[in-house]
Amino acid sequence: MIDKLAWIRVANGRILGARSKGKDTYYLPGGKREPGETDIEALSREVEEELSVRIKPETASLFGTFEAQAHGKPEGVRVRMTCYLAEFDGELRPASEIEELVWLTYQDRERVSLVSQIIFDKLHEMKWLS
Repeated sequence: MIDKLAWIRVANGRILGARSKGKDTYYLPGGKREPGETDIEALSREVEEELSVRIKPETASLFGTFEAQAHGKPEGVRVRMTCYLAEFDGELRPASEIEELVWLTYQDRERVSLVSQIIFDKLHEMKWLS
């Protein structure tokens, strides 16, 4: 099981997605914990590394935890994605290994990993994604 954290940022019916250099699939910003980090500490560090913005920890709230087959991994390797909503400071721009930031709609569902597709379905049911 791959344990990951993700930041859910929705605005105007679109969700923020990122694409790493050399990849063709979009994913939700976030990543893995380092030893001793809390969820919010790890998510804050990952988002700042990838998107050049700071999550406001006091605004963070759990959105949900989702599981699916891990993208690009052998059959049976699963990913568990714990997702948080949070406000941020700064200007969104790609950093580190990120090539592109995009605002995705529900119609872009096939362009994201399986676990992200489940999250897209939930957001669409809630009428957050157009």
